[in-house]
Amino acid sequence: MHLYNAWLPPPVAEETKKEKESFTSVVKSVKNSYRSDELESIDSTLKWISIIDLYIKAKSEIALEDVGELVDFGLKLFGLSQNKLYAQVRWGNVLVRLLNKYGKKLSLKVQWRPLYDCLVNTHFTRNTGPEGWRLRQRHFETVTSLVRSCRKFFPAGSAFEIWSEFRSLLENPWHNSSFEGSGFVRLFLPTNLDNKDFFSHEWIGQCIDQWNSIPNCQFWDSQWAAVIARCIKNYKFIDWESFLPVLFTQYLNMFEVPIANNNASFPFSVDVPRNTRFLFPNKSVTPAKAIAKSIVYLLKPGSSAQDYFEKLVNLLEQFYHPSNGGRWTYSLERFLRYLVITFQKRLQREQLNIDDNTHAELFLDKAQRTSFVEVVLKLINRGQYSKNESLAETVASATSILAYIEPSLVLPFLASRFHMALETMTATHQLTTAVMSVAYSGRVLFLASFSSSIEKENLGSNNGFIDLVMIALSNALLGMDANDPPKTLATMQLIGSIFSNIGEVNENEDGQSILPAISFSEWLDEFLCRLFSLLQHLEPSSVLNEGFHTSATSGTFLVEDGPYYFCMLEVLFGKLSRPLYIQALKKVSKFVRTNILPGAISEVGLLCCACVHSNPEESAIHLIEPILTSIISSLKGLPVTGYGGSGSFDNSISNKSKPMISPALETAVDYQLKILSVAISYGGPVLLRYKDKLKEVILTAFEARSWKINGAGDHVLRSLLGSLVFYYPIDQYKCISCHPDAALIEKWISTRSCKNEELMHGPKWHIPNDDELSYANELLNLHFCSALDDLLRMCQAKIHSDPGNEKEHLKVTLLRVDSSLQGVLSCLPDFRPSSGNGRVDDLGQNSFFIAGATGSVVGSSELRGKAAEIIHVVCKYLLEERSDDSILLILVIRIIDALGNFGSLEYDEWSNHRQAWKLESSAIIEPPINYIVQSQSKGKKRPRWALIDKAYMHNSWRSSQSSYHLFRPEENISPPNHVTTLMSDLLTLSLHSYETVRALAGKSILKMLKRWPSMISKCVLTLTENLGNPDSAEHAVLGSCAILGTQTVIKRLTMDPKALSSFLLGVLASSHHESLKCQKAINELFVKYNIYFAGVSRNIFRTSDGPKFTDLVSQIGSMSVDTNGFHWRYNLMANRMLLLLTMASRSDPDSSSKIESEAAAHFLKNLKSQLPQTRILAISALNTLLRESPHKISAQEKHNIVGGMEGNTKSSLEGDLSQIFQEDGFFNHTLISLSHVHVITDSDSASSRGNHAFQSLADKSITRFYFDFSSSWPRTPSWISILGNDTFYSNFARIFKRLVQECGMPVLLSLQSSLEEFTNAKERSKQCVAAEVLAGVMHSDVCGLSEAWDSWLSIQLQNIIQAPLVESIPEWAACIRYAVTGKGKYGTRVPLLRQKILDCLVTPLPQTVATNLVAKRYTFLSAALLEISPPRMPLLEIQFHDRLLKELLDNMHHDSAQVREAIGVSLSVLCSNIRLHESFPHDRSDEGSDPEVGGAPGRGRWEQILTERACELAQNIQSTSYLENSEIQADKAAKNGFSTDETQEDIKWMETIFHFIISSLKSGRSQFLIDIIVSLLYPVISLKETSNKDLSTLAKAAFELLKWRIFPEPHLQKAVSVLLLLSDDSNWRTRFATLTYLRTFVYRHTFILSKVEKQQIWKTMENLLVDNQVEVREHAAAVLAGLMKGGDEDLSRDFRERAFADALSVQRKGMKRPSESIPSIHGAVLALAASVLSVPYDMPRWLPDHVTLLARFIGEPSPVRSTVMKAVAEFRRTHADTWNVQKDSFSEEQLEVLADTSSSASYFA
Repeated sequence: MHLYNAWLPPPVAEETKKEKESFTSVVKSVKNSYRSDELESIDSTLKWISIIDLYIKAKSEIALEDVGELVDFGLKLFGLSQNKLYAQVRWGNVLVRLLNKYGKKLSLKVQWRPLYDCLVNTHFTRNTGPEGWRLRQRHFETVTSLVRSCRKFFPAGSAFEIWSEFRSLLENPWHNSSFEGSGFVRLFLPTNLDNKDFFSHEWIGQCIDQWNSIPNCQFWDSQWAAVIARCIKNYKFIDWESFLPVLFTQYLNMFEVPIANNNASFPFSVDVPRNTRFLFPNKSVTPAKAIAKSIVYLLKPGSSAQDYFEKLVNLLEQFYHPSNGGRWTYSLERFLRYLVITFQKRLQREQLNIDDNTHAELFLDKAQRTSFVEVVLKLINRGQYSKNESLAETVASATSILAYIEPSLVLPFLASRFHMALETMTATHQLTTAVMSVAYSGRVLFLASFSSSIEKENLGSNNGFIDLVMIALSNALLGMDANDPPKTLATMQLIGSIFSNIGEVNENEDGQSILPAISFSEWLDEFLCRLFSLLQHLEPSSVLNEGFHTSATSGTFLVEDGPYYFCMLEVLFGKLSRPLYIQALKKVSKFVRTNILPGAISEVGLLCCACVHSNPEESAIHLIEPILTSIISSLKGLPVTGYGGSGSFDNSISNKSKPMISPALETAVDYQLKILSVAISYGGPVLLRYKDKLKEVILTAFEARSWKINGAGDHVLRSLLGSLVFYYPIDQYKCISCHPDAALIEKWISTRSCKNEELMHGPKWHIPNDDELSYANELLNLHFCSALDDLLRMCQAKIHSDPGNEKEHLKVTLLRVDSSLQGVLSCLPDFRPSSGNGRVDDLGQNSFFIAGATGSVVGSSELRGKAAEIIHVVCKYLLEERSDDSILLILVIRIIDALGNFGSLEYDEWSNHRQAWKLESSAIIEPPINYIVQSQSKGKKRPRWALIDKAYMHNSWRSSQSSYHLFRPEENISPPNHVTTLMSDLLTLSLHSYETVRALAGKSILKMLKRWPSMISKCVLTLTENLGNPDSAEHAVLGSCAILGTQTVIKRLTMDPKALSSFLLGVLASSHHESLKCQKAINELFVKYNIYFAGVSRNIFRTSDGPKFTDLVSQIGSMSVDTNGFHWRYNLMANRMLLLLTMASRSDPDSSSKIESEAAAHFLKNLKSQLPQTRILAISALNTLLRESPHKISAQEKHNIVGGMEGNTKSSLEGDLSQIFQEDGFFNHTLISLSHVHVITDSDSASSRGNHAFQSLADKSITRFYFDFSSSWPRTPSWISILGNDTFYSNFARIFKRLVQECGMPVLLSLQSSLEEFTNAKERSKQCVAAEVLAGVMHSDVCGLSEAWDSWLSIQLQNIIQAPLVESIPEWAACIRYAVTGKGKYGTRVPLLRQKILDCLVTPLPQTVATNLVAKRYTFLSAALLEISPPRMPLLEIQFHDRLLKELLDNMHHDSAQVREAIGVSLSVLCSNIRLHESFPHDRSDEGSDPEVGGAPGRGRWEQILTERACELAQNIQSTSYLENSEIQADKAAKNGFSTDETQEDIKWMETIFHFIISSLKSGRSQFLIDIIVSLLYPVISLKETSNKDLSTLAKAAFELLKWRIFPEPHLQKAVSVLLLLSDDSNWRTRFATLTYLRTFVYRHTFILSKVEKQQIWKTMENLLVDNQVEVREHAAAVLAGLMKGGDEDLSRDFRERAFADALSVQRKGMKRPSESIPSIHGAVLALAASVLSVPYDMPRWLPDHVTLLARFIGEPSPVRSTVMKAVAEFRRTHADTWNVQKDSFSEEQLEVLADTSSSASYFA
């Protein structure tokens, strides 16, 4: 039994034993409710889902056989529920929860294919259903969660099948199918034991190659990192050693941090389609969890993973420092968090031997644990004072967890940092973080000090840790400051943490105290003084609302910002020994008696509550009694109303002439009453001593002539009733058992592995005795029954003549009723439901599901019924007589809510408490792994009091649910009559003119409807009448929309024909409501209906009693015609309804085809509608409805097209559609209408995103369709700026394609003249439409298309290519791209006209055409090339590539810059296509010989041409540039600074090459051109600074992109040799640029560079320290300092030592070095400065000597002096925070030398 259930109140715990049996009957009922002969009966199983969920949440002990049976049945139903998305969502979610909870105990086998088919059919196919996006999103989330839960049950062989299925999707990395493929591989690939044979060293290599194929794409990285991480964790037999360099290179570069002040993120990351990002798990940040998981599971004895990990941390640690924060901080914080959590999990698995024992040799030993902790401490050290709250908290919690693993390392670190924080108070957040760290590690400090089993010698002086606790506890008193909330809360957390560990706090008399140096008596006095001072200075966080609903606990930050304040008080008072408790109690009592603090009511109340909860007997005498006496004396003699229950009121006096209470007295009494109400919450039987006084106080409070005091009386009554009748734990904070290894410390408990003795240590519960119950009943009679009678009298007899008196009397009496109900909650029994046959005696067999009760029963069901009847009368009376009095109406709603929604108040309390648990502090969690006392448990341990708290709340939840679902499964049981009555009252109130009244009534109605769904239909009919009724007031419409727009109601509409028809027609009939508020509400209601639409149940088609479905469709169809004078928005709604219903009708074959063909015809007409929104919707509709495509040629038929293929079957829509489009001028009108949708802005970028320009979000959700978004085009990433698709709408092209496929050649014939006219139009918007239509037609692949191409389409395309209009190039490029797009989901099938279009494009233009036409043609060619699928290119496409390659290479030095750019882009696409094609093996036996692509006779390989010529020309240009600069300065007139035509030609050629590089890197295609890019490093870096500005700009752009590129081996070696060559270049600017590049190059490749290569690079940089050019020298020093920060430790140390020795030698020579040049002296100083600046925040042992020696060069001339000044100033800045501590590392003499370098001109001198 789960601990929470074992610790329930005894009466409830006893009841839980019946749950096993009741679950068995539930499983049986679920199976019986499904009939295999009727698929619709799946819907009848759904009512059981929430009941099954109850058992999971209740942690019930249920039979495993039942669970297995239910899971099997659920999976079967899930598979059968195709096209029933809602049913799949409900069953899927419950299956996920069952599998996650019981999966390890079940033996299942689940097939992956049905789950994949379900996913694809619903989310990845063209013909998606009508369901709203919210349901589809939930469906996707559910299915993917289900796949993840079932993955471990996939049988052997599944991994092979899954990889085979998705491998083909990954072939073309430049098609969006590769992103989907990676998502599917991550989602489905199982890494269970059954499939381990599939995974091998070779397969991992393939995976990593695949990962590398798309660089700089976060989505791609996330998918593969997750796959690799799972393999690393589960398959220890794979030798990962050879993959470590590549993996760590990937991991390092996935953290987007700024290297050497560069951008932190890649400027052109690969564009992943929105729907793929939306559907697959993908955070837009680094996948830190997968990286951490991989690293932790790579660690093993003998592996070099630890060294790689350390190097990774050395590189990243600088970015954890507070001064280095940025948007990368989040991913770094997650990385640290998951490193520690995963490490802890791994150790736990190894300890509990979950893994196979055969791998015991791979378990981590102490040395490896220590190494790991040492490395992680570096990150903790950097991040602990971060200003980022989440990083600071992660650091504190990580410190705590690691302290249990390696206390000898972590605890001294923790202590030193805490002392440092106390000493350096420069930043206030530092102390808060330090206090939080000690709070989180409180338990580990105690265990390390007192445990008998720990190895003491490893920890040094363990007294130091107790000293740390004592210092922290003493300083904590100073931390309580009303002006510094974070520090105050951290302090309270610390105190709570420390006392949660101590068994009992008593005075240190016999030397047995846990903290010997602290006198607890004195500490307690000081603590209470500080606490009282804090309370006196508090300011309320918000102005307290006047009124009855102010909570007694609406307080300041102590209450609002977390549970720490109350927890601290409860723990402290619970742990005090009796003498100390009495001492504290007396001080608290005195404080409460002598202070009135209206700004801290809840805080003081909770202080009293903690005292009472700890010891009710004593606190009753010292606290409750004095407060009661004080209140009674204050209330004596006050003017009374007689309305509080005494019944003695005088009607003759008017309300205005009655005496009032003074404000000061009112505030004092209100304060005392509210304090009392909180204090007595856990009083229990002790309160019976004061029963008369309490009764008197409550009565007097209700009788007082002050609404404020009445409200306080309400709090007291509520609290008193709860204290008497509820179950709640007592002695919760007393220590029951001590830790076995440390007698002074309390033992903490885990819920996962509780033994019998722990179950026995359950809480002592307050079980109400007879006296308490009789007192509670007495209070109910006085304030509930008599109040109800008073209400009835007032409403029926109208006993008041003065309206003011009546209002006051009603207010107080309703308040008393409300207070009583809020006090007893569900202890007052629920109504009895009524059965369909009128008998209530037998309410079905399911009279029990789960146990739960808030307390003992008081009153009776009849009493609740009587209250409902009277409140109904009162409500009626108020609506007639006092409908403008909001306070009275709100009170009535609260009472109705408490009466009708049984258990909802407990549910609210539980959910509020659950929010507080989310803030549960790590301070009260002991991790399962603990090396201090060598105790391992299956779960986290917590203090007993925290677990009792959870058990108490678990009971609250159970009590709210125990009867909630009881009657849901019974068909013949209807809601109790009282509920129906109350519901009708609430419905009336929900249409009230006051918004607050409406909102509150609406919330209450929803709760009722959720419990009793059968009432929804009646509500819908009532509310939709208000929409259609012209006389309805605005508030009635607003109230109706608020309820109708909820998911609960919309869900029901799918099953009830009357409600559906009433709702839809009601919305359409509401156009006469003219107010803006009404229109906004109705519009929002319809948008919600769209979003939550879940289809229509088949029962609606078969209904006989309600309106016929076909009639409803035709009625809405008639409203959706333009000519009926409807407002455009209502026309849009009617059209959308028609579309939804048409799509829903597909599930009914009888009516489907007729409805669908009529709708398709209707929407085709709508294309030429005058209303823009209706046109856009028509496009969405036609895309969905045109789906048969009978005229389309199948893939087989393409090879043998015969002339007479017109005998195809006809489409069911063809007849209706042909009639329309053959009307005269139809397409002309349509294209003109569609052209109006294209909003072309002045800027060429058309940033409006087209039709979205004039659409609000609400309109978009109606006109757009989930389908539009899931089959987005283009299907290849877009990165070429000139191809902007912003004004080319692929969904427009798609409808024309579908129309042609549906109706064949007649469409083309009708279109021809309009298309020719629009193609030649001058307006760009008309050209846009023409482009879309032509694209759709050319891609349609219908019979007769080839003939149409020959007769007129090819001429059209040639005209377009040669047309002089430039501004429409993007649209026509997109048109061509669309027309050649590969067929099929993965773009692998060749469209019919692709080759003809390519031939048309490759035909050369006449020599005389303008350059912009040449550029246009190349743009068209690159657009076409993008869509070709290289892995499967047919021979003709290969020849096309070869022919085009020859042309491009010949034209690289074209005169026009625009053309050169287009050639560069085309070349990058072309060459990468060729390379990808060559990487696949091809069998061409059937196609003749395969010519070598790109190797045309006599031309050599194109790679050689590009690379060799580029390097040669770069040298020419550089030398010419040098000559030009030195010799021909005077000739300014020469073109761009160059004199010869030949050089000009070279520059043009070079520009094209740079465009080629930029395009390759931007597009993500560089992986296949990597050898060429490495060869082109030389031209890029050497031409970065030339006198030709255009060339220089391009080189700089390429240079910036190259910084992000990782070069794999063997290209890396070549790159290094090129860079070494460049570093020795004669031009200093080239050397400078090379240094800049080397900084990022070494960082990115640090794991894959060999030791020799690194030494060569360091040697080169050292040489540049003594370069002749001062800029190069200084830059070399800065780069070296950066490299040393996280680089190779051996190289750094060697360089540092040599730098110090050289500088010392130079300094000693002093005046004796006349022969030494300035560069060599400057170089020595720069080397020293680089060493100093390489450790910006630490103080290693060598640093004082280095920085002092550096300072001694201050007397040297410039530039040495300025270098010293800058370096020392930077050193001072970065060490300022901790200088107070770090300066102790310097001698007096060294400090004097440093002081001398401070410039006198400095502001700080």
